[in-house]
Amino acid sequence: MTEKLSNLLDVEKLDQNLFRSRQHVENYRKVLFGGQVLGQALMAATRTVEDRLPHSLHAYFLRPGSSELPVIYYVDPIRDGGSFTTRRVVARQRGRAIFNMSASFQIQEPGFDHQSAMPSGAIPAPETLKNTQQLAEEAGLKDAARNQRRYMIDFRPVDPRGYFGADVREPSCMFWFRMEGEISDNPVEHRCALSYASDLALLGTSIQPHPISLFDANLMPASLDHAMWFHRDFRVDDWLLYVTDSPSASGARGFCRGQIYTREGVLVASVCQEGLIRRID
Repeated sequence: MTEKLSNLLDVEKLDQNLFRSRQHVENYRKVLFGGQVLGQALMAATRTVEDRLPHSLHAYFLRPGSSELPVIYYVDPIRDGGSFTTRRVVARQRGRAIFNMSASFQIQEPGFDHQSAMPSGAIPAPETLKNTQQLAEEAGLKDAARNQRRYMIDFRPVDPRGYFGADVREPSCMFWFRMEGEISDNPVEHRCALSYASDLALLGTSIQPHPISLFDANLMPASLDHAMWFHRDFRVDDWLLYVTDSPSASGARGFCRGQIYTREGVLVASVCQEGLIRRID
């Protein structure tokens, strides 16, 4: 992992079950990126667990966080069972809770195995596609281009038309992505990094059937909750395909789902998220 990304996902131990972020993703809106909190919270939880990997997490974003302040993570060691371990994490800034998460860890064991197939049809190779930073620059969105670069993820929409625009289309998307730089072989780092990446672009799927861009100044987008399940091992420095859809939007909220596949078609993770998509004009 590059030094910058390693410091971002790493957390400093302050006391027993108490951790603090070392760095943060800079954001022109000065709002904390939700994926950062997800990845750091999961990293804090894993620091209190031995010989088990996270298999799921369920989180709520309670208040907007500031991208200019460190985040304090308190880990509650709720349960250590024979096969499963449960941790609850509360993230705070200025003494107030901004986020909470429950994460479950499991020993490695064999069992039944099946998966849904990767979407059929000709999917362009990631090497043939432009990433979101390039698309933002072509659209003249300088702030968005700087933001895309700061996330340290090479994110490439399979269908780039209207990604930063307001074209009305079906609420489904596919993105290739991988982490920039190197990463160790530790599967914990890969799962924390995937948690970080899973919050990118997902909520935008719920905007697609409507004539507005996720980057419109009159739209207030924000993650409300986020759930994730890790199915199989993977590497985030290899290309992964993020397949998303949004079956519903109502009440100023958009509901989105995602499945993440390796290039070989192995389903490695599933994601669900509901987010705020509120007009403010």
